[in-house]
Amino acid sequence: MTRILLVDDEPLARERLRALLAELDAGEIVGEAASGLEALALAAREQPDLVLLDIRMPGMDGLEAAQHLARMARAPAVVFTTAYDEHALAAFEAQAIDYLLKPIRPERLRGALAKAEALTAARAAAAGQARGTAQARTHFSALVKGSLRLVPLADVRYLQAGQGYVSVIHTGGELLVEDALRALEDELSDQFLRIHRNTLVAIAHVAALERDALGNANIVLRDVSGTLPVSRRLLSQVRKRLRA
Repeated sequence: MTRILLVDDEPLARERLRALLAELDAGEIVGEAASGLEALALAAREQPDLVLLDIRMPGMDGLEAAQHLARMARAPAVVFTTAYDEHALAAFEAQAIDYLLKPIRPERLRGALAKAEALTAARAAAAGQARGTAQARTHFSALVKGSLRLVPLADVRYLQAGQGYVSVIHTGGELLVEDALRALEDELSDQFLRIHRNTLVAIAHVAALERDALGNANIVLRDVSGTLPVSRRLLSQVRKRLRA
């Protein structure tokens, strides 16, 4: 599912994009920003696949924001959404994959989404090939009070994203690492399952999928007290994966 970040300083424009995306049943909106600076902060945290980006915004405009997005380790696809056509050349020089003029037509947005999905799939395939040539990770590591702390992957029960870090919850406690959760999901997809926008669980240590008194789905993990919530959007995927 394509992860989408909406960036426009006009709330009505963002509302229109939300409605169009819902109409097309396209992707998951992982955040909304009203400026270029806010967009960069959200993109760093949420790791979107696609950014729908307005050009004329106060402060940092969309063209400058796109240049910074392109330098990210996991750069998202960028589609400009604007009421002005004079920026088209500059937009493509900023490595945008499409340029949509407002009011945006559903068929044009559908085409842009298809381009973004193709780019995301190509990058995932390339990353998979790269992982196939490298030795698989066996440990998580982080500097703790000046010393290197290693946690075996087999001891990890779940991974949970925080503000700028990921908590590695393992049988001996917790380790904070600077990896992006989305990158870890890509790397460890054969062993970990996303159950929530900020949580991956170790499939081998899932004891049960159960509902609470309010009807909400939760994961029970071995050697972990309490439960972890499963988002409604991901519930069907979680069930399917656990049955496999």
